[in-house]
Amino acid sequence: MDLISIALLLLVILTVLLAGGVWIAVALMACGYAGMLFVGGNVPPGSVLATTVWGNSASWSLAALPLFIWMGEILFRTKLSEEMFRGLAPWLNWIPGRLMHVNVLACGIFGSVSGSSAATCATVAKIALPELKKRGYDEKISLGSLAGAGTLGILIPPSIMMVIYAVQANVSIIQVFLAGFLPGLLVMVLYSGYIAIWSLANPDKQPPPEPSMTFRRKVAESAQLIPTLLLIALVFLSLLMGWATATECAAWGVMGSLAIAWWHGMLSWPSFFQSVMGATRVTCMIMLILAGASYMSTSMAYTGVPQALAAWVGHFGLSPYALIAALTVMYIVLGTALDGISMIVLTTAVVIPMIKAAGFDLVWFGIFVVLVVEMAEVSPPVGFNLFVLQTMSGKDSNFVARASLPFFFLLVLAVAIITVFPDIVMVLPRMAFPP
Repeated sequence: MDLISIALLLLVILTVLLAGGVWIAVALMACGYAGMLFVGGNVPPGSVLATTVWGNSASWSLAALPLFIWMGEILFRTKLSEEMFRGLAPWLNWIPGRLMHVNVLACGIFGSVSGSSAATCATVAKIALPELKKRGYDEKISLGSLAGAGTLGILIPPSIMMVIYAVQANVSIIQVFLAGFLPGLLVMVLYSGYIAIWSLANPDKQPPPEPSMTFRRKVAESAQLIPTLLLIALVFLSLLMGWATATECAAWGVMGSLAIAWWHGMLSWPSFFQSVMGATRVTCMIMLILAGASYMSTSMAYTGVPQALAAWVGHFGLSPYALIAALTVMYIVLGTALDGISMIVLTTAVVIPMIKAAGFDLVWFGIFVVLVVEMAEVSPPVGFNLFVLQTMSGKDSNFVARASLPFFFLLVLAVAIITVFPDIVMVLPRMAFPP
């Protein structure tokens, strides 16, 4: 059986297992085991499974993962969500769209200390949706902006997705983190720009401006945000200046989160235990998927399928831009059925050889992957942010999906911009780590 036939057969096996409701990690391991059987010879599939799972799970780079997840869990249980809206709102009254921009800014700020799209979306939506509805803002644009802006949780470092990609692609976690700053700012600008344009075109769908505040009153309203902003600055500066590794920054982030929780009077034994258990559940789920993916990747290496697929794609003679366009379409299609973590771990082993052959930087490609995973977060039927907002708003999934559609296309635009202007992604990593 030729390698392309083996690849198609393994794809069918994986699809059948996933469609049958088998856990993603178990399906990956089963697919990897089947691939090892095709290799034959003296390669024992069971021994390779044991050594691969242990070797990849014991990676020092992965130590940052549970810490960043725990940091987000701690902050999720503080009063940050309540203070965020009240602290940002007074500064946005003069911009078209006014308080709807709080969705974007709040998601950007919380996303930078959360690392999770769903947590970011849920936290900001919990306070923003009732406030915006009470003030008379259009519910459709409110939901759409929250669905789109919630994805900033995985684009603005520190990000769980970035850690997973960096481990899978064997690149520096810190460089991938640094590469996400400016694209994150770009996406925020695109979102806020769309909200402003929509507001100017639909003045009847928003309430009149609220009474203005004095500068002193604005500062007083925003004072509660200072501890969180200092934590963000500490993590960012430590990464940018090379003072600490990604794992050390995650540890400092956890300490800072605990301090903020104590500052707000929310640090109790029950909340501490809930944060630990929440982080443990999410970490175990991700680690199990990564273990399955590492075994499947090893199996693919033994079979030679990735190299064969890369050569097969190479026969089409696609230009670098055409390859990126094809991969964008592929990830959008995958996003309709898989979550972001699964998309990364299922495709990295096959796609990386193509990217290297096309001459793209693997750090840049990490940000591209995160952006297309963001598209998956707002793509039905498995868009996690859509699920979150559907539950919190009481609207049906079609309404939430239609509301998020403009922000989906803004993410497509962001991918096009960073492809044409890759320095937006690479300028900070090159400054911190000169070639």
